Amino acid sequence: MAKVKYYYDSETLSYRPISSGKGPKISNLLLFLISSLLFGIIALLTLLNTNVIKTPKEILQDRELRNYKLQFELLNRRIGQMQNVLTNIEERDDDIYRIYFEASPIPKEQRRAGFGGVNRYDYLEGYNNSNVIINTTKQIDVLSKMLVVQSESLEEIQKLAERKEELLASIPSIQPVREENLKRMASGFGWRIDPFTKTRKMHKGMDFSANRGTPVYATGDGKVVRADNRASGYGKHIRIDHGFGYVSLYAHLNKYNIKRGAKVKRGDIIGFVGNTGRSVAPHLHYEIIKDNKKINPLNFYYGNLSTSEFDALLAQASQENQSFD
Repeated sequence: MAKVKYYYDSETLSYRPISSGKGPKISNLLLFLISSLLFGIIALLTLLNTNVIKTPKEILQDRELRNYKLQFELLNRRIGQMQNVLTNIEERDDDIYRIYFEASPIPKEQRRAGFGGVNRYDYLEGYNNSNVIINTTKQIDVLSKMLVVQSESLEEIQKLAERKEELLASIPSIQPVREENLKRMASGFGWRIDPFTKTRKMHKGMDFSANRGTPVYATGDGKVVRADNRASGYGKHIRIDHGFGYVSLYAHLNKYNIKRGAKVKRGDIIGFVGNTGRSVAPHLHYEIIKDNKKINPLNFYYGNLSTSEFDALLAQASQENQSFD
């Protein structure tokens, strides 16, 4: 039951009940509804501008952002794994490949060189997750730089490998007369008795005693630069330029099997044993010249001699006997 309100009537000096019509009740109700609506709108707008309540669109955006952040984290892990693999390749490149091919290792500063100049990532700043994006971009840049340096290094190694293969094929490394065709190794490199003057003289090659007409083989790949008898004492002789500073000489030949300017491979027959020039018996005088200096050919017979054959040749070459030329 609603409460009855009264007011004091001064004329009758008594309290009279207040009678309210429908109009004030309706206006009061409308005022309450309008106030409630305004309050609700204000409260809703306030909540929407906080993290307490989110719209479906905001919820979807948050989910996408979390997904992107997860993808960046996974990408960073993959980049880290690739950097570890590349670092391992760099170590093998410096410690194995470049050492084998006699190339200097690439300095760490060059492999890890940074990017100079102004801040190259300023365009990525100012976002909620800028640090994640910038860090990932930096790692990608570093990885790209490492890949470029390593790619250039591998190209250099490839060229060195091709050059090394050419070097191994060119270095004189076999005996110029086959073992089965030898009578004996007549004289080695060093001080020997000259057969004509009977005095000690430096013998700058090796003499291989063999029958006249025995084949003489090129000891390495190269180009024939001389095939004549115009050098004093050598008679008919051949000189092959192997490149890399190496030249081999084959003297006292009976005849030639190639001409000047010809390109030869290791094992090609280039001439035949003879007794031309300053010689006392049929034999091959063989020399190796490195950078215009005559060196002991005995150190280059690793290509076709067994250990026992090399030891026997070494014993014979060490004897200070009389040379054949």
